[in-house]
Amino acid sequence: MTDTERLIKSPENYSSLASAEETQAEEEEADDLKPRRPFYRRLLYYNPCSYYLPRRYGVATLAFLGFCNVYALRVNLSVAIVAMSATDEFDWDSKTQGLLLSTFFYGYIVTQIPGGWLANRFGGKKVFGYGMLTTSILAIFTPVLTRLGGTPVLIAIRIAQGLAEGVVFPAIHGLWSHWSPVHERSRLATIAFSGSYVGTVISLVVSGFLAQHLGWPSIFYTFGVIAFLWTILWLTNVGETPAEDKRISEEELNYIVTSIGKPTVKPAPWLKILTSLPVWAINIAHFAENWGFYTMLTFLPRFMKDMFDMQLSQAGLISALPYMFMALVVQFAGFLADYFRSAYMSTTAVRKLFTCGAFLSQTIFMLGAAYVSTPGWAIACITLSVGLGGFAWAGFSVNHLDLAPQYASVLMGLSNTFATIPGMVSPTLAGKMLQNGTIDEWREVFSVSSTIYVIGAVAYGLLASGETQRWAESISTVDLTGATDSD
Repeated sequence: MTDTERLIKSPENYSSLASAEETQAEEEEADDLKPRRPFYRRLLYYNPCSYYLPRRYGVATLAFLGFCNVYALRVNLSVAIVAMSATDEFDWDSKTQGLLLSTFFYGYIVTQIPGGWLANRFGGKKVFGYGMLTTSILAIFTPVLTRLGGTPVLIAIRIAQGLAEGVVFPAIHGLWSHWSPVHERSRLATIAFSGSYVGTVISLVVSGFLAQHLGWPSIFYTFGVIAFLWTILWLTNVGETPAEDKRISEEELNYIVTSIGKPTVKPAPWLKILTSLPVWAINIAHFAENWGFYTMLTFLPRFMKDMFDMQLSQAGLISALPYMFMALVVQFAGFLADYFRSAYMSTTAVRKLFTCGAFLSQTIFMLGAAYVSTPGWAIACITLSVGLGGFAWAGFSVNHLDLAPQYASVLMGLSNTFATIPGMVSPTLAGKMLQNGTIDEWREVFSVSSTIYVIGAVAYGLLASGETQRWAESISTVDLTGATDSD
């Protein structure tokens, strides 16, 4: 018998081992007997997933609600402006209405890259929260200020809201660079992003009701106050990092830190970022997805009216279907992408499959919508064309975290800068092409979007990568198994 075996089998060690096992059993039994906090206290100390899901999914839930607010505040003017123009206060023609709706993007595009830098420097939670705080306050004061100053003041408010909301997409990636384990990036990011589409639908439906029954100012007051209250919850209940969060368990904290390491804040290597082909693959894909998205968002009600003589009220309700479907697809795609990454495919292969597959599917169904002859088939094709884009969001939109976790906020700011251009250009170009609203003109509009989808698919398929780039290898991405995310 070896010395080690003798030591292990000594009576003293048997006694200490038995005592330790007995103590552990007593602690486990005591934990089982601990009563849960009353339901009202769980609501008071907001942590919706504390007893059912890990804390990071509670953060994702709050982020989902945040993106609901972001898009609700962005699109509510689309309904409010109709009610405002119908009054004697604001006699706006269609040209002025178009200007008011587009000015948001002139502010939005400016703060994308600065938002990424701010999130990298000061933290994604703070940047997201203070951006939302600013835009919610502006929304609350919009009715009063617009009545006092007229059109120029409303233009200034919309530009300011664009500046404030421009930081939120880069900021959330800055947050996930600290919170998201390597093999959960897709699902956590897409849970948050799906709020964008839910918020769009809720805002369009609720704004119409508010305008009809309470008047157009109620639209801004309602969504402004809700966003303000959300901001308070966000800033007081979420930690900038897991280590700073008051409600995370020690086990979950250790799991996250073991998975992603401890990111270090360093200046972004701009030259290497701007000359990186995988980064440009994301930029092109983001541009392509948003071109089709903004085209359909802006002109879908008109398409249904021109092609099938639907009333605008009917067309508006039908227009909500694709975006509700997309919200569901985005969340499903995030979980599916992480499942494939963990069990079957490399990260690079998953990102390419989801992005390129989505773009090609969107191309087919978008062209199909222009060639079918019945409203039912057109609605089905459009719903699939828009909704299947949710798979792309589990591809390129999470890819920033794969390439450079500590610079993900900066990369998102860069790609979202390019992705904002379609919001400014595609509606204008489509409007010029649709002089008479004929089927041939609509086919031209959809052909342009489809061509851009194909270009995006080819570029991303050739250039994209799921590997951490060499210029971003200063932090560990080791998971619990000890394997690095180098696939």
